[in-house]
Amino acid sequence: MTMGQEHGTTLGRRGLLAAAGGLAAGLAGAVGGTAAADPARGPDPARGPDPAREPDRGAVPFGPASVRPGDPRYASLLLADNQRFVGRPDEIRVVGSTEQVVRAVGEAVRAGRRVGVRSGGHCFENFTADPGIRMLLDLSQLDAVGYDPARRAFAVEPGATLGKVYRTLFKAWGVTIPAGGCPEVGAGGHLVGGGYGPLSRRYGSVVDHLYAVEVVVVDGDGTARAVVATREPDDPHRDLWWAHTGGGGGNFGVVTRYWLRSPAADAEARSVAPDPGRLLPPAPGELLEALVEFPWDPAVMTEQAFTGLLRNFGTWHERNSDPGSPAAGLYAVLEPSHHTAGGFRLVVQIDAGIPGADGIVTDFLNQLVAGTGLDTSRGGRKTLPWLYAMTWPGNGESGDLLTRRYKGKAAYLKRSFTDAQLAAIYRHLKNGTGTPACGMLLVGYGGQVRTVAPGATAVAQRDVVMKAVFHSIWADEADDGANLTWLRELYREVYADTGGVPVPGEVSDGSYINYPDVDLADPAWNTSGVPWHTLYYKEGYPCLQRAKARWDPLDVFHHALSVGLPG
Repeated sequence: MTMGQEHGTTLGRRGLLAAAGGLAAGLAGAVGGTAAADPARGPDPARGPDPAREPDRGAVPFGPASVRPGDPRYASLLLADNQRFVGRPDEIRVVGSTEQVVRAVGEAVRAGRRVGVRSGGHCFENFTADPGIRMLLDLSQLDAVGYDPARRAFAVEPGATLGKVYRTLFKAWGVTIPAGGCPEVGAGGHLVGGGYGPLSRRYGSVVDHLYAVEVVVVDGDGTARAVVATREPDDPHRDLWWAHTGGGGGNFGVVTRYWLRSPAADAEARSVAPDPGRLLPPAPGELLEALVEFPWDPAVMTEQAFTGLLRNFGTWHERNSDPGSPAAGLYAVLEPSHHTAGGFRLVVQIDAGIPGADGIVTDFLNQLVAGTGLDTSRGGRKTLPWLYAMTWPGNGESGDLLTRRYKGKAAYLKRSFTDAQLAAIYRHLKNGTGTPACGMLLVGYGGQVRTVAPGATAVAQRDVVMKAVFHSIWADEADDGANLTWLRELYREVYADTGGVPVPGEVSDGSYINYPDVDLADPAWNTSGVPWHTLYYKEGYPCLQRAKARWDPLDVFHHALSVGLPG
C-alpha cells in the first residue's frame, strides 16, 4: 500500500520530508468505503444512506474504472510521488466503494493476481510499484469525510487527503486531528502507520484517536469480505483495530474507512444527543509560526556551532516534552541541509491561543542558540489562521514537479544525539559529495504521545522526544547511485556503534514504519543482529503476526517490509 506522508512544515514546499512528518507519512494501503453494521458481514442496507458519503441528489456513484496498458489514462494513474519506482500492473482498478474493493480483491485472488493498494501515493519504497503487482487498487476516489451518527464518530475514507480532512472537520465542527502537515498526503497510509504532525505533542499520535476501522480482508478459503473492528474491549475483532494503530499499510487487508473519536470523548458519545464538536480535539484558531535561517557561513557555522545547535535542540526536547506542559504545545523542525544549499532553517509552530505562546517561542529560540555563537535574527514571526497554515498552497507539491526521486531513513530519539553522532552528521553535511537537496530533519515529538502505554497501540515508541529523518532528493535517474550512497553512508556512520541502525537503547528507539527503509532488512546495511521488525515494532511484532495469521492467512497483502506470518 502506498505511504502517507505527514508532519508539518515546508522543506521544499513543506519539505519533501517535513511532509515527511510526512514523507510522511505513511503506507497508504489502508482505505475507505461504506460503514458496516455487522462487523462480519459488511454494509447493512437497513441503515439507510451512508452519512459520510451520501452522493449528491441524482449523482451516479463513482466506479469502478478499469485502466489497462494502452489506455490514455494509464500513465497518469501509474505514477506515484516517488518516481524511483514505477510498476507495470496489468490493471489499475479505481474504486469508489467498499463493495467495489471486495469484488476487486476477490477477482484478483481467484485469478492468482497479486494486489497492490494505493491511496495517497507517497512512499519511500516500491510497495505499490513492485513488478510482481498485477492489479493496483487506486483508492483516491474513496475520499469522503463526515460525521457518522450511527457510530458517533467521524468517518474518513483512505483517499481523502489530509488537507480535505482538516478543511471538512474545521469548517463543519471546529475540530481536528493531530495528523501531518502536508495537505496532499492520503489519510489511508498515514493513519495506519501511526501518523503525527504539528499537534501531536499536544494531542498525541493520530491513532490515539482511532475508534474503528473497516477493512477488506481475505479468508483462508480466498473469500474477500469487509470487516469493521473497533477499540471496544468486547469487540471480537479488536485485534484487527489494534493492528491498524501503527502496524503499517499493506499488511492485513484494504482499509476502506477509519472512524475517529478521542477516548476522552467516549462519555460524550454515549450521551443521548452527542455534540460532534466535542468528539475530537478543538482546532487552533491561529498558529504562531517562527522561521529562522542559519547560513552555512564557515566563519560562523563552525563544527562547534553546528553540533551545539543540534545538541541544544535535543536537550530542549528532553526537558520540555512532559505531557500537559505549556511547552508541549510547541512544535519545531530543524532542517540541516548539505552545505551546498548555502544554509538551512528552523520552523517553529504553536497554537497562538496558548497563554504565553510568544514567550514560549522566544525561550525556545534563546536556548537553541545558547553557547553556539549563532543568532536567530534571520527570519521572522507571523500569526496565520490555522486552516490557511495547514492547507496552503493547497497541493503540497507546487514547484517540485521534477523532484520526484527520493530515499529516506528515520529514527526515534529518546534524547539528543551523542557527540560522536553529531560529529558524523557534520562531516557528511560539510563534505563535497552531497547536493543541496541532501540533509536531515530533527522533529519535535513526545508530549501527549508519552501518555499512552507502548502496548496500547501498535506504535511501540512512546518514551521518545524526537524523530530524525535523513533524506536525499533528486530528479535524474543517472544520479541514483550517488544519492543513495551518500545517504546510506551518513546513516551507517551516525549509527556506527549499533550496527548501522538505530537499535533501541539509551539514545535511539528504532525507526518509524511510515518512513520505510528496506535497507534495515539488508545485512549489508544492518549489521546489528537486530531484525528490521524489532526496529519498527519492538515487542509488538508477535501481536501483529497473530493478527496477520487471523486476517490474512494466505499472505495476500505483502511487500518488502510487510508483517510476516508466524513461524
